[in-house]
Amino acid sequence: MTRKRKIASGQDHPLSYLLRMDRIPHIWCQGCGIGTSVNTLLRALDESDLDMKKTAVVSGIGCTGRAAGYIRLDSFHTTHGRAIPFAAGMKLANPDLDLIVFSGDGDLIAIGGNHLIHAARRNLDMLVVCVNNFNYGMTGGQLGPTTPLTAKLTTAPYGSWDEPFNLPHLLKSSGAVFVARWTPYHVRQLKKCFSTALKKKGFRFVEIVSICPVFYERRNRLGDALTRMRFFKEHCKINHNADTEKTGIKFQKNIVLGNFVDRERPTFLEAYDNQMRAALGDDYVPYQGKQWA
Repeated sequence: MTRKRKIASGQDHPLSYLLRMDRIPHIWCQGCGIGTSVNTLLRALDESDLDMKKTAVVSGIGCTGRAAGYIRLDSFHTTHGRAIPFAAGMKLANPDLDLIVFSGDGDLIAIGGNHLIHAARRNLDMLVVCVNNFNYGMTGGQLGPTTPLTAKLTTAPYGSWDEPFNLPHLLKSSGAVFVARWTPYHVRQLKKCFSTALKKKGFRFVEIVSICPVFYERRNRLGDALTRMRFFKEHCKINHNADTEKTGIKFQKNIVLGNFVDRERPTFLEAYDNQMRAALGDDYVPYQGKQWA
């Protein structure tokens, strides 16, 4: 039985216990994929076995960074690009926490890119969700690190010439134990993906290829948000066994989706404990968040 079925009748929303209803409706643009992405994550949380009192959401700056302010959990809206180190500090201070970093491509991949790859390398125990809408939507639609080649934006009026990151391949190469990509159209698959990721330990990364109808779609004359959803329906190909080196996104071409990586290796704190136990033997006390306080 999911938690939502235990809620008293008369509530405004079936997930109201996970939403700050006094801040609803949200400020995201009509047709934006962030709201659907948040809804899908909350539905997965609702069906999970996680203790909501020990679950926290951390966001950075940008359109997606607003998500932390709408979720009724311990939440932190941090500085630009620093969501992952904030979450890392929380995990080291209290290893019992379940951390979800929920932010955008500009925040996580550009200014926060160094934190991202090293957190994956160290296998810090957190779920990182990147809503990728190919631009800096909050500040005017500028070119970003995931903008496809030839796509037009305010700082690339003649089309992008800057090779974008292939996020699944980047995160797989960096050491993430779970790597996936979906879209706001694929809500059932995305919720199932979140459910799987929430059960794992280690650094997990989910990319959501999303919609920015105000800047990306309009600037490239691609139509409205519904047109983009039709594009996702017709041009997304699910292949869980895809070679991530070949999952790069090209402008208006097919997009490969799936759960690309699902593997096991010691988390950062597990590796630390193993190393210290090997060095100190029976004298070592397992890390409990106090040694580095």
